[in-house]
Amino acid sequence: MDSIEEVQSALGQQNYICGRALATVVFLSQRLGRPLFLEGEAGTGKTEIAKAIAAALGRRLIRLQCYEGLDASSAVYEWNFAEQMIAIRTAEATGGADRGALKAELFTEDYLIERPLLQAMREQAGGPPVLLIDEMDRTDEPFEAFLLEALSDFQVSIPELGVIKAAEPPIVILTSNRTREVHDALKRRCLYHWVDYPTFEREIEILQARAPEASEALSREVVAFVQRLRTEDLFKAPGVAETIDWAKCLLALDVIALSPEVIADTLGAILKYKDDIQKIEGSAAKRILEEVREGLDG
Repeated sequence: MDSIEEVQSALGQQNYICGRALATVVFLSQRLGRPLFLEGEAGTGKTEIAKAIAAALGRRLIRLQCYEGLDASSAVYEWNFAEQMIAIRTAEATGGADRGALKAELFTEDYLIERPLLQAMREQAGGPPVLLIDEMDRTDEPFEAFLLEALSDFQVSIPELGVIKAAEPPIVILTSNRTREVHDALKRRCLYHWVDYPTFEREIEILQARAPEASEALSREVVAFVQRLRTEDLFKAPGVAETIDWAKCLLALDVIALSPEVIADTLGAILKYKDDIQKIEGSAAKRILEEVREGLDG
């Protein structure tokens, strides 16, 4: 992808609709070989862009899903202890190799289970993979510190095998829902972009790309209603992913226009917490729908 416009076009062909600002930072990340750090609310398309980039470039997507307690060994490699034990028992039963030779044999790549970071350092058919480090904010500071070296030098160390360095660095995308602040030292190694909720027109484009069966009238009502919901005092505002899910649910029910009854029946597609659903269902949903229609008519 040799220009910002080409980035937008290539992502659009994967049904990922993005603005020029996001396309620019994606282009610069690729051109400069820098990791891309995407931060924003859940459901705004941060994970999807990594999938779209991998598909557009024809590269393998390797995903490291972060969680509390994730450590370097879980992210890089493990030894296949079950196979090692079988090899030890077999050697004992057959009176095979001596202890030193057996130990050397056990800690080879034949018994190595590669996790996402190590996989990303390996040479791949078709070019360097896209490494998605998803929801960085779920990990802790020790793992962040480990990533500083891995992303700076694009190499990992395995005591029994030595240093494994990527011949060509992977395309790295980190995401965060900002449930906590990620350390500045890690952000400084990346290009940064805040992924916000899209404008009304942009969200219409996204919905038409992801749910083309929806009529223009229904799409406008769905997007306007969801965008109006985001202004309510909710525990978790619906993201773009929920907009798409809701539209697909409505299509499955052969709905051609929103009504208070339809909204009440399908609120679980866009709101994921009981308190939020109770706050919106009933008179609140009817009020919001009336306001939405007045706005669309205006």
